[in-house]
Amino acid sequence: MNLIKHMEAVFVAALAFAGSLSYVVETLPQAQAHVAAPAASSVAATSMPVVIVSAKRMTEAEKRASLQAERAGSKA
Repeated sequence: MNLIKHMEAVFVAALAFAGSLSYVVETLPQAQAHVAAPAASSVAATSMPVVIVSAKRMTEAEKRASLQAERAGSKA
């Protein structure tokens, strides 16, 4: 209950802290971002990996059989 009695003081202290913190943050120098260019040799040497999937699609009957087999395996 002591905190409730002093809630105004807590609020004023938090406000003072936030105000001083915003002043400190504003006085900091702005960050300068520099993007490093990647080496041309590493970009040219690597290529994007390609995955080729070659498989026939399951028929409707095969899908049903597969689902029933999966359900039967999970119940055991």
